[in-house]
Amino acid sequence: MMPLEGIRVLDLSGLAPGPYCTMLLGDLGADVILVEATPGAGRRMDMGGNPRTQAYNALGRNKRSIGLNLKDEKAQEAFLKLAEGADVVVEGFRPGVVKRLGVDYEAVSKRNPRIVYCSLSGYGQTGPYSQLVGHDINYISLGGALGATGWPGTPPAIPLNVIADFAGGGLYSAYAILAAIIAREKTGRGQHIDMAMSDGVTSLLAMATGQFFGAGLVPKPGADFLNGGIPCYNVYQCADGKWVSIGSLEPWFWKETCEALGCEEYIPHQNNREKFPEMFEYIRGKFKEKTRDEWFEELRHRDICVGRVLAMDEVFEDPHTQAREMMIEVDHPEFGKVKQVGIGPKFSDTPGKVRSTAPMKGANTDEVLREAGFSDEEVSVLREAGAAG
Repeated sequence: MMPLEGIRVLDLSGLAPGPYCTMLLGDLGADVILVEATPGAGRRMDMGGNPRTQAYNALGRNKRSIGLNLKDEKAQEAFLKLAEGADVVVEGFRPGVVKRLGVDYEAVSKRNPRIVYCSLSGYGQTGPYSQLVGHDINYISLGGALGATGWPGTPPAIPLNVIADFAGGGLYSAYAILAAIIAREKTGRGQHIDMAMSDGVTSLLAMATGQFFGAGLVPKPGADFLNGGIPCYNVYQCADGKWVSIGSLEPWFWKETCEALGCEEYIPHQNNREKFPEMFEYIRGKFKEKTRDEWFEELRHRDICVGRVLAMDEVFEDPHTQAREMMIEVDHPEFGKVKQVGIGPKFSDTPGKVRSTAPMKGANTDEVLREAGFSDEEVSVLREAGAAG
């Protein structure tokens, strides 16, 4: 048994945030049905172009795919019929699109009042930017994360698209959906979730916003407590050109770090900004004496917050990542065992599972329509009309 067995999700989203949200739900047992445009029916980028790409596409795993041209009234009716037996709808269109297609929350909830309908967008369904197009870089700009990232005197450092797309968008949406399902058990009703990635980014900055509201502190790139401004919480290059991270914020960790680096005189000056230039010079020089892995092996056996800064080709070779099963092998009918990222939460009683790799577009159209009560003849009519594919 898995935590979300019995929950059916219709996924209308296209790019990374929505698919990541439904991947999380599918990993925990939800029956996720991708509702994808038939060829020529939309202008979205195709993120899974061939069978091999799909085999390694973790965002599509544990899902089935149905092709519907939602610009066709017959396909709209087919979607609404599918929604009658669903628990969740996730859509990632620009605000107003699903209403024009006739598959918005109002239309779906008339057929199924218990539906949890999540609209995931860049700036939300309301507000002056709601119709503004964007991507992760734009959402972290508005949300406040990009302006606090980088080093003094340099342009903001652009992170991989994990903050808005995956954390503020996909992960936040999955959390909200599960909360709405719990609320439904109390009220008997579903509801609409308006999830903006820019809102998610700002929410993720909860600690920084507290410091801003309370003391007027504005995080500045490379100049503050947790973004590169202090020696005890920083990255240092080693003899081989690779990097280690040090996160010794607590005084006892800092004391141990100074003792290991032979600079006990800096123990009482952890937060003394006048000493920072001198401390940085010494510590940077010290780390250049050994390789990254040599330093890590030496420091990790002491009470020091230390980590190796790993490139992607090193992450899955790390023994801890392997022990935590964050790289798994999944059976594929054509390519054998393929590697994918593992499942984050570890449940003691109802663990998640990767049951299938990502489907090709429309691979399960007939199967899913029949499950919804369509006869073979009705499925054929939809196909012949170009409403399904």
